[in-house]
Amino acid sequence: MAALIAENFRFLSLFFKSKDVMIFNGLVALGTVGSEELFSVVAFNCPCSPARNYIYGLAAIGVPALALFLIGVIWNNHTWNLVAECHKRGIKNFSAAATFLLFGSIMGRAAVAPVTWSVISLLRGEAYICALSEFVKPSSLDKFPAEYGAEVLAKFPCRDVPANLTKFRDEVTRRLRYESQLFGWLLIGIVAVLVFLTKCLKHCCSPLSYRQEAYWAQYRSNEDKLFRRTAEVHSRILAAKNVKQFFGFVALDKEEKELVQEFPVEGVQPSPQWNAITGVYIYRENKGFPLYSRLHKWAKGVEGNGPTPEGHELLFLAS
Repeated sequence: MAALIAENFRFLSLFFKSKDVMIFNGLVALGTVGSEELFSVVAFNCPCSPARNYIYGLAAIGVPALALFLIGVIWNNHTWNLVAECHKRGIKNFSAAATFLLFGSIMGRAAVAPVTWSVISLLRGEAYICALSEFVKPSSLDKFPAEYGAEVLAKFPCRDVPANLTKFRDEVTRRLRYESQLFGWLLIGIVAVLVFLTKCLKHCCSPLSYRQEAYWAQYRSNEDKLFRRTAEVHSRILAAKNVKQFFGFVALDKEEKELVQEFPVEGVQPSPQWNAITGVYIYRENKGFPLYSRLHKWAKGVEGNGPTPEGHELLFLAS
């Protein structure tokens, strides 16, 4: 039993280590839930006025969702890789399938937070009730007083109504909350089906085996970490050399002195090298050997992003 439990924990550890994107999306969703709860408690305040309710209710759902979507697009590395690709090389080397994969990856990741916000807003129901209370037909309410109209219905979310309308307010609130939560659950179901179909399509169309795809993910993660760490050290040493040349000395702490002595930096990389390792990368092979990134391709001396006589491009974008 102990061995079985240990094996299960080991499996879970490996699973989460290989699912960085899944964990990141989960954290984004949790953060969005917390933000929506805080917004509802602190900021949401229905105006309870005809014509204003609808605009305010939709804005409370749509504007934060739009802002979260744009933030997701901005934070996605694929966005800026695409910008660099279009600026430096254009997209003439991209097929329609590759372009679809790229935009799908950007939009899919950016949609996590806004979809979560919309779902939680619909499940809570306050914004939906605020937006649509004035549009409830009085004729649909049994024995609703004829002298009251949309102006009174618009005040139902604020509970500022005559005593004889309390039961009608409760009925309208219950009806609209039901509709709002129904739309929320339907949105969850639709998103779940889309995610499932997308994952199935991705793995069915992938030219890589499951193990090689996992290795590719590990390589990209390690390359990115090492590149950032090395770039930070390289820039610090280069800055120290330039400061020393200007002042005649440079004030370094013990760790920085060790770095300067251990890693001699003679100069900077020319712009063509930076351009070669920057941009969108689609999985390629050269003479049967995989090229896992633009840096890997540059290190192997392979030019271009399109297919060549010695290699071929496979339409599979890094997730």
